[in-house]
Amino acid sequence: MPHLMLKKIIYLCLFFYCQNGVAVEVGDYLPLGKLQTIQGQTFDQGHWNNKNTLVHVWATWCGYCHKQNSHLNQLMKKIPVDSLNVITISVDKRVGPVKAYLKDQRYDFQVVMMDERLSKAIGKRRGVPELYILDRQGRVIQKDYGLMVDLDFFELARYAQPTQSNPK
Repeated sequence: MPHLMLKKIIYLCLFFYCQNGVAVEVGDYLPLGKLQTIQGQTFDQGHWNNKNTLVHVWATWCGYCHKQNSHLNQLMKKIPVDSLNVITISVDKRVGPVKAYLKDQRYDFQVVMMDERLSKAIGKRRGVPELYILDRQGRVIQKDYGLMVDLDFFELARYAQPTQSNPK
């Protein structure tokens, strides 16, 4: 009897681990929904549906993230304004260090703090940095993790779209 009970507990743990431990992959949908940035802006689902979206997951304490954030800042200057939605998600526990980091580095990209809803939507991560490109329907069309070399990062400009018409 104790053996059967242990077996049921193991199955339940595996079931819940698999349900919450699956990472979003290329072809999956990543619903961003309504997000409030630490800068005070609010974006709703309609915002994400108007063009492709770059989602960058990072942390202030991550060395690779420092380099990737520099690439992101350069990319944002390279592409036409409003041609690509860009949102970054900090996995830091407190907002204070994130705001200080942004000010110190003179970055102006929008940041939201990782919360339970976003964490569940993204699923199990391999680490930071992680980067996702979403199409206008919220489907992941590219996923990268770890440091991307600058040339690969700057090739993400191909996802930027003119603001007048966004042909599929």
